[in-house]
Amino acid sequence: MIGRAVLALAALCALSGCQLSPIYAGGGSGAVAAALRNVDVAPIENRSGWLVRQALIDRLGTPEGTASYRIEVELDDQIEGFGIRLDDAITRERRTLRARYRLVSADNGQVLLDAAAASDAGIDVTTSEYATIAAEQTALERLSEDIADQISTRVALYIRNRKP
Repeated sequence: MIGRAVLALAALCALSGCQLSPIYAGGGSGAVAAALRNVDVAPIENRSGWLVRQALIDRLGTPEGTASYRIEVELDDQIEGFGIRLDDAITRERRTLRARYRLVSADNGQVLLDAAAASDAGIDVTTSEYATIAAEQTALERLSEDIADQISTRVALYIRNRKP
């Protein structure tokens, strides 16, 4: 069933002159991948910032020489309690990580892309304080990876679609 849907989509694109192309055409030696290796990630405050920055560096690579672009990120990390029992104890938390990021030209400081990314995760609060703290940290690690995925994908799309 899925195979038929893929074939139908391919046929529809062929008939309509669709210009679908992968972002990372050419793999690691393609134009987008090469441009992403020229993006420097500015330091980001706090533990959540360190996690997001490391995840971005993992996805984009380390600039070889002088970077052409710089990503500046501001994070908002919140934990909100909800799911309150009759004795006013919190049984559930939501951790939300929001990022406002800018892609800046290293040459002239011009902001090329100004966007936001967000992700959240639910956390069960248990009677064990250690287990709750561990769950909060695990959620932060997952959210950092998700934010880095969103940012790197959006930057890759910008680079692919920019006009020379």
